[in-house]
Amino acid sequence: MRHAWYVTFEVQHRGMLPKPRHPRLTKTFETETEAKLFAKEKLDEGLVVTAGTLNPHAPKQIIPSSAMSIWLGGVQDQSAEGSNNLDD
Repeated sequence: MRHAWYVTFEVQHRGMLPKPRHPRLTKTFETETEAKLFAKEKLDEGLVVTAGTLNPHAPKQIIPSSAMSIWLGGVQDQSAEGSNNLDD
């Protein structure tokens, strides 16, 4: 099976840089569930996370950081009791 999903997250760079930078790393996954679990871990670390599908996966999906909590709704429900269910 080919990797169909990606999660991109901030890398907290330590040190003195002449200009502020926001370096990012990307990790790929075979399934959406794997991508969601990894994205939740990075969000729990306080990092900015985005995700989506890789070409040629169709339909193309892009999940911006502003929509991450909605995309992770099911993962959050499974991992914490009493969390809000965000159904579409």
